[in-house]
Amino acid sequence: MALLITDECINCDVCEPECPSEAISQGEEIYVIDPARCTECVGHFKTSQCVEVCPVECILMDPEREESRETLMDRYRLLTGASAHHA
Repeated sequence: MALLITDECINCDVCEPECPSEAISQGEEIYVIDPARCTECVGHFKTSQCVEVCPVECILMDPEREESRETLMDRYRLLTGASAHHA
């Protein structure tokens, strides 16, 4: 699943620089996650870095975007140019 930032976001700015896929940006009112770029940090880290640093715990799994670890790894490879052997 891609991640989702809920409206509890306080715009504290800590999640955006932590995202290795540059999937987080400032939306109209709160930060948003681009599901086409979100890998849940698969390929980069063992845990989702934005979730780790969020002080109000407003970053959750998006129930409308169920994705397998394999799909997330494929997205990581596409975004980084990494080959399948480096996963």
